[in-house]
Amino acid sequence: MTNISSFCLVFFTLLTILNPISALKSCEFPAIFNFGDSNSDTGGFVASFPPLNSPYGETYFQMPAGRFSDGRVIIDFVAKSLNLSFLSAYLDSLGTNFTVGANFATAASTITLPARIIPANNGFSPFFFLVQYNQFVQLKDRSQLIRKQGGVFARLMPKEEYFQKALYTFDIGQNDLGAGFFGNMSVEEVNASVPNIVNTFLTNVKSIYNLGARSFWIHNTGPIGCLGYVLANFPSAEKDSVGCAKSYNEVAQYFNYELKETVLQLRKVFPSAAFTYVDVYSVKYSLFSEPKKHGFELPLVACCGYGGLYNYSSSAGCGATITVNGTQITVGSCDDPSVRVVWDGIHYTEAANKFIFEQISTGAFSDPPIPLKMACHRTVGQYIGINL
Repeated sequence: MTNISSFCLVFFTLLTILNPISALKSCEFPAIFNFGDSNSDTGGFVASFPPLNSPYGETYFQMPAGRFSDGRVIIDFVAKSLNLSFLSAYLDSLGTNFTVGANFATAASTITLPARIIPANNGFSPFFFLVQYNQFVQLKDRSQLIRKQGGVFARLMPKEEYFQKALYTFDIGQNDLGAGFFGNMSVEEVNASVPNIVNTFLTNVKSIYNLGARSFWIHNTGPIGCLGYVLANFPSAEKDSVGCAKSYNEVAQYFNYELKETVLQLRKVFPSAAFTYVDVYSVKYSLFSEPKKHGFELPLVACCGYGGLYNYSSSAGCGATITVNGTQITVGSCDDPSVRVVWDGIHYTEAANKFIFEQISTGAFSDPPIPLKMACHRTVGQYIGINL
């Protein structure tokens, strides 16, 4: 063996020892099944309720596309990175294709049973987590019947083995906190409700595991106290150093603490599965605390909105037609959404979603610190074994 060959062998051996992730192979996820709220909705809400108006979707789709953003949301970037097409919403009956999975997320969804149902006045979605689980059960069973029957719809259904090999993603919980805040509960009362919320999440994830799921990618909730709809509606809330509502973010952080403890519990109960906890909160908060560092500006101000310090008003939402000084106008977007963090006072811009995905997909904000492409039960198990 030459000196160069010997050096290379030693170098790569040391690299593998020092960084065990480099020794692991990427997973092959043939499908994604997503559960969540508007942060990952790709058309479920608008399939059941009034559609979004322009300028939603303007950046990427050039038209409203069922996303609560000017373009793509995080789950779109997840799918793209795994070489899969965008996920069809389970509730969308027009042009849907479930060959690479399905999206059960719907805007305004909660983990627990919502107290007030939309579409009227700040209510919440009837498609809460248990309903999304039941929809998943329906899809799992009926899709295989359709495949066996053959015909034009058979090729639009996921293969049976995909259900065990798929990546199961979760981004839900923000609306449970919001339901409390906007339901006249004190911050302390919302805090006290968190264990029950997280326990309900645990129950439903266990049920999904029992149906064959083995690879779970679980987002925590973001800094709700930095969003215009909280800041505008609770103006007297104490602000932190970057202008976010401190106590509201503290509730989100407590929720995240309990969620992480739940993920640790799931690992103990189901050691053959991979449960990856993803700290989306830290990445999102960095957009508010260090916007210039990441290429953003005016982080607390909505790009698409009207009125007030945060360019947000519940009576003048993005895309709505309002009357200002006797003249009807359409609430439009800012000049350059690509440098803005918040889209409509509640949701993030495509640029922010892309930034968040790029940060979390590396594994730098995950527990265990596994990249997205290695977050399957086989690889995570090997990683944990290496580090025992």
